[in-house]
Amino acid sequence: MSTDHQAGARRGGKASSAALDTLTIRPFRRYLLGQLTSNIGTWMQRAAQDLLVLHLTGNSGSAVGVVTALQFLPQTLFGLTGGVLADRLPKRRLLLITQTAMAVQSLLLGLLTVTGAVTLWSVHALALTLGTATAVDSPARNAFICELVSRERVPAAISLNSAQFNVARILGPAAAGLTVAVMGTGPVFLINAVSYLAVLYGLISIPPGAPREPSAPQRRGPRLTEAFRHITATPELLLPITLIAVVGTFGFNFQVTLSLITLKVFHSGAAAFGCLSAAYAAGSLIGAALAAHDGRPPTARRLVTATAVFGVLEAALGLMPGYGTFMALLIPTGCAAVTVTTTANALTQLRAEPHLRGRVLSVYFLVLLGGTPIGAPLVGLVSDAFGTRSCLILGGIVSTASALALSSVIARRRRLDRPRQAAGPVGAPLPGTPQAGISGRTPSTGEERFTR
Repeated sequence: MSTDHQAGARRGGKASSAALDTLTIRPFRRYLLGQLTSNIGTWMQRAAQDLLVLHLTGNSGSAVGVVTALQFLPQTLFGLTGGVLADRLPKRRLLLITQTAMAVQSLLLGLLTVTGAVTLWSVHALALTLGTATAVDSPARNAFICELVSRERVPAAISLNSAQFNVARILGPAAAGLTVAVMGTGPVFLINAVSYLAVLYGLISIPPGAPREPSAPQRRGPRLTEAFRHITATPELLLPITLIAVVGTFGFNFQVTLSLITLKVFHSGAAAFGCLSAAYAAGSLIGAALAAHDGRPPTARRLVTATAVFGVLEAALGLMPGYGTFMALLIPTGCAAVTVTTTANALTQLRAEPHLRGRVLSVYFLVLLGGTPIGAPLVGLVSDAFGTRSCLILGGIVSTASALALSSVIARRRRLDRPRQAAGPVGAPLPGTPQAGISGRTPSTGEERFTR
C-alpha cells in the first residue's frame, strides 16, 4: 500500500475524533467561541435590517435587494485589496481593526433606529460601510485559521468554523424575530454591537507566537498578479473558484428570498421569517457537523455532486405549496449548501501556496460574495416581475446546470491528461482523482504540495 493510501486510511480511522481533537487547541477554541458569539449578533442584525428596510419601503423586494447589494458591493471593489493586506500585515492586528469598525457600524445603526432618525439613505450608507470592513476582514479571518492549527487539522477546523457560523445562523434570525416582535429593530442592532466584544476578547487573549508557515520571498510586496497566475495554473483552485462564482451569484440569495417568501407568499411576519431562517441554518449545521467528522479529503467530484443536489433542492423549494413543506425542505437544502461552501473552501485553502493564501482567499470570497451585488437586485426584480417562487426555481436551475457543466470539463480534462500521465505526468493530478487528496504529492519528487 502506498504512503498516501496509508495516510488516507489513518485519516479515515480518526474521522470521528477529528473535530474533538481540533477543539483541544486552546487558541483555536478561543477564536471559535468569539466568532460564534459575534456571528449570532451579526445574523440578528441581518434579519432585522431586512425587516427594517421592508418597513421603511412598504414591503419592496427591490429595496431589500439594493441594500443587500450595497452591503456586498465592497467585496467586489476591495476584496482583492483585503487579500493583499492579509498577506502583508499580521492577521490578528488586521482583524482587531476590522472587527472594531463593524462594531461601530452596528452601534450607529442601532442608535439611529432607536431614536427614530433612521432613513433608507442612512441604512444604505451603513450597509456600504459594513461591507467595506467585511471585504478586508474575510480573507484575513479565514486565513488566520491556518495559523492556529496544524495542516492535518485544517479540514476539521474549517468545518468547525462553518458549524459555528451555522449555529449562529440558527440562533440569530430566531432571536431577531422574537426581539423585533417585542422591542423593535433598534435593540437588535445594539445587541450586535455588544456581541463584537466577544470576538475582540478572543483575538486579544490568543497567545502570541502561533506557528506560521514560511512565506516565499516577496519582491516589492505582495501582488495580485501572483495569485491570479497561481489560480489559473492550478486546476485544484480554478475549478472550485469558477463553480462557486456561479452558485454564489445565482443560488445563494436566501438572505433576500426568505424574507420575500415570508411576506409575499405566506403573508406572515418576523416570527415566521425567523423560523424559516432557522430551518435553513439547521440543515447547514447538519452539513457542517458531518463534514467536521468526515476524514475523507475534499474533492472536486464531491463539490460537483453537492452543487447539483443543492440546485435540485432549491428549484423544488419554489414549487412547495405550503409553509410547512417549504420549511421542511429548507433543512436538506441548507445541508447541501454548506457542503458546497465547506468543500470549496477546504479545496481552496489546502491547494493555495502559504504565501499566497490571503490573496487566493480574497479571490474566492470575491466570487462567492462579490456576485451578490448582481444576484440580489436580480432576485428583487424577478420577484417583482414574475413572483418570488421564480427566484428559487431560477437559482436552482442555474446551480445544477453549472455543476453539470463543470463535471463535463473535469471529464474532458481527464481524457486529455491520460496520454500525458501515461508518458510521465508533470504537476499535480486533477482533484477528484485517487491521487489528489489533502496530502497530494507531485509525481516527480513526492514532496508535499499542500500545506496548512
